[in-house]
Amino acid sequence: MLIDSHCHLDFDVLAADRAGILARMAENQVAGCVTISTRVHRFDVITSIAEAYDNVWCSVGTHPHNAHEELDISAEDLIRLAEHPRCVAIGEAGLDYHYDYSPRDAQAEGFRRHIAAARETGLPLVIHARSADDDVAMILKEEMAVGAFPFILHCFSSGLGLARTGLDLGGYISFSGIVTFKNAAEVQEAARIAPLDRILVETDAPYLAPIPHRGRTNEPGFVRHTAEMVSELRGLSFDAIAEATTENFFRLFSKAKLGGRP
Repeated sequence: MLIDSHCHLDFDVLAADRAGILARMAENQVAGCVTISTRVHRFDVITSIAEAYDNVWCSVGTHPHNAHEELDISAEDLIRLAEHPRCVAIGEAGLDYHYDYSPRDAQAEGFRRHIAAARETGLPLVIHARSADDDVAMILKEEMAVGAFPFILHCFSSGLGLARTGLDLGGYISFSGIVTFKNAAEVQEAARIAPLDRILVETDAPYLAPIPHRGRTNEPGFVRHTAEMVSELRGLSFDAIAEATTENFFRLFSKAKLGGRP
């Protein structure tokens, strides 16, 4: 089986057919997924989705695009909200210098608050890093010196330098449909060199549908194609990648359980 470690079931394009999406997940042997928070002020929407399905979990956090809108959210707020039984992660948070929708100082402040919450709760921090490798690496090193915290570099699209830094600091790397794209040589190399016990797979649905669905709305069931590509890159069977990434998921997202509540 597989787990989609990162999707956005609250986004309108997926919410319109949530039951069908969950059914197609099962058809593709995807046993569960995490619907990721991008705005803490919508946490009630996220939790309502996770509460409705035994195989859907959620996170709590503010996407860097929205960092300036939620500077009223403290680390203590994140810690308190993360007590929800279906919340298994902090984030997504981090730095995005590609779009710069939020001022960079607001992004950094939000990032550090989420790190503090991950450190306190022991829940993994889901990190968004785009066109900001050096600053993400710097903040991770600085904060890790303060105290360790679990984290994952989600939807990896960065350079090998950040991959190695993240791994050296004990982090995990999650690969999305990007790894199936022909022009993603560096991401593919990261999928080859990362330790097998430190990789996960995700969709980031509704974005970044993998080949052969590129250009369509992505959904959790499509994570199978990402796992197939990772297996090809590493010269391992699909079953070996499915088993490893699923074991890695439940090790990192240790609060997530299948077959019952929470």
